[in-house]
Amino acid sequence: MATIAPRTTGRGRIKPLDDILATAEKKGLKRSLGAFQLTLLGIGAVIGTGIFVLTATAAQKAGPGMMVSFIVAGAVCAVAALCYSELASMVPVAGSAYTYSYAVMGEMMAWMVGWALILEYALGASAVAVGWSGFMSGLLDSVGVHIPHALKVGPPIQWGFLQGGEIGGVFNLPAVLVVAFVTTLLVIGTKESATFNAVLVCIKVAALTLFLIITLPMVSGHAANFEPFAPRGWGNPLSSSGTGILGAAASIFFAYVGFDAVSTAAEETKNPQRNLPIGILGGLAICTVIYVIVGAVLTGMVPYRELAVADPLARALELAGFTTVGWFVALGAAVSMSAVLLVFQYGQPRIFFAMGRDGLLPQWAAKLNPKTRVPSTTTIITGVFVAFWALIGDAAETYDLTNIGTLFAFMLVSIGVLVLRYTEPDRPRPFKVRFVWAVCLLSAAGCLFIMYGLPRQAWERFIAWLAIGLVLYFAYGYRHSKLRQRA
Repeated sequence: MATIAPRTTGRGRIKPLDDILATAEKKGLKRSLGAFQLTLLGIGAVIGTGIFVLTATAAQKAGPGMMVSFIVAGAVCAVAALCYSELASMVPVAGSAYTYSYAVMGEMMAWMVGWALILEYALGASAVAVGWSGFMSGLLDSVGVHIPHALKVGPPIQWGFLQGGEIGGVFNLPAVLVVAFVTTLLVIGTKESATFNAVLVCIKVAALTLFLIITLPMVSGHAANFEPFAPRGWGNPLSSSGTGILGAAASIFFAYVGFDAVSTAAEETKNPQRNLPIGILGGLAICTVIYVIVGAVLTGMVPYRELAVADPLARALELAGFTTVGWFVALGAAVSMSAVLLVFQYGQPRIFFAMGRDGLLPQWAAKLNPKTRVPSTTTIITGVFVAFWALIGDAAETYDLTNIGTLFAFMLVSIGVLVLRYTEPDRPRPFKVRFVWAVCLLSAAGCLFIMYGLPRQAWERFIAWLAIGLVLYFAYGYRHSKLRQRA
């Protein structure tokens, strides 16, 4: 396929879709994933921290109304997933929202999206690693193995983005170890990582099934726990805490952000025009149903105020007299979060790889292992970054920053579908969104709605993050862009 010359418009340098596809054919990743593996990849990314950890936060913000919060967040993700499916099937290459934005909104906006996606994948992975550390430390404590406090949390730091840790903390050893393990697995190969993820997904689904089998019969006798259903109403957006149903939806949006990691696997997918929409939409649908059911059961069996703990599912079982079962569910939670970590760390190197291939990052970012065809250099760099942030990052604040970066990318993808329908109406669309205007506008508006519910501090840090990104773009990316060199 011939290389198409770049176009310069009012939106800046646009990289034509045919050029993007030609670049991927020339220097692409190995296609080894099918629809089933992609669906499991989506489930592995979505079911984890959100259901095992953030239900505690959601319950305190919205009470039993967190069920509505899950539906609100899931509905926004559903319309965004439709937009992702259309673009991913049209442009089955690495880079996800970054690549789509390059073809639709121009180079600078693509850079900003790629920069924002670092908040989703790398920063999100750090939050998951910290959560995993807390879970695993608690499990080890319950069997008499005690890790010193200094080796379970990072040092207290209060400086700009680097805020977290506790007094007496020195080094979060469990978090670093799990990041090192996942990084090593990802360097070995994509197919091997997907197989390991499938095993982890089976374990997490088994843990949730056990929880539901035991707790469902208890809900009918505790109807009073659903009153008041929404103790804080819809909440006060842009407040310092972001409470109420909307505030809870904004916080637990982190539970869903991993679904678009499936689109980062586009260049490693067999028959992507068919399998990508199945993986994206199928995984999201399964996860949303599970979230709503577990949220209803959890707040139905115990008063929501009792769920203000690190492991709300195990706590609920303990209060019901099933302490041993609670331990097994907690173990399933730790396994579940390992899967989330794996998928997040899988997605970030593919974004770096695509940006390096376009010249916006140094060329080492686009290097592939000649044997595995995996971007091993960026995989290792991502692992180092995730481990470093896990040492000192505050998980709660990291969740909000991850959410706002992800919502920003989702919103631009939704707008991008409409722009392409106008600029390239005749291009084949293996998956085509029906009622495209309604779906895309609902998706963009829904993203803004949830962003509106995030705390003011998240907005301030996000704006600072984008400012740093612009400085880096003009300092390096703008001058080294391969499109600029060909123009």
